[in-house]
Amino acid sequence: MLNVYLAGEIHTDWRDTIINACEGLEIEWYGPVTDHGASDDCGVDIFGAEDDKFWHDRKGALLNAIRTRTGLEQADVLVVCFGEKYRQWNAAFDAGYAAALGKPIIVLHPPEFDHALKEVDAAANAVARTPQEVARALRYVISGKL
Repeated sequence: MLNVYLAGEIHTDWRDTIINACEGLEIEWYGPVTDHGASDDCGVDIFGAEDDKFWHDRKGALLNAIRTRTGLEQADVLVVCFGEKYRQWNAAFDAGYAAALGKPIIVLHPPEFDHALKEVDAAANAVARTPQEVARALRYVISGKL
């Protein structure tokens, strides 16, 4: 069983594409909360409202960090996707954290991000352009077959 953490942008279906393409493989999938509202508001929803947006965001970030750190520490492989809608600073942080833990990393992003992500790409074991390439890479890692 391979534990794979899917980090990165939450505005497209890249996760579903990878998971569906890996059907039949023994993979346990982990990742962040992809409901943007729930992720942003979890801290104040659970621990109480904040007048200052900084503290509102901080409560959510600290609570989400429990899930993220635990998932990254338990992962065998990190797949991190950088999408086009927003700059995912959190995705870069997740990649750095995984690299510090010595976890294998597969980065997924379009070619136009090569320069901006050169350090992240240099720390990765593979750079993919499509979710299908990620799925093929995971299939190869698990089975040893192309």
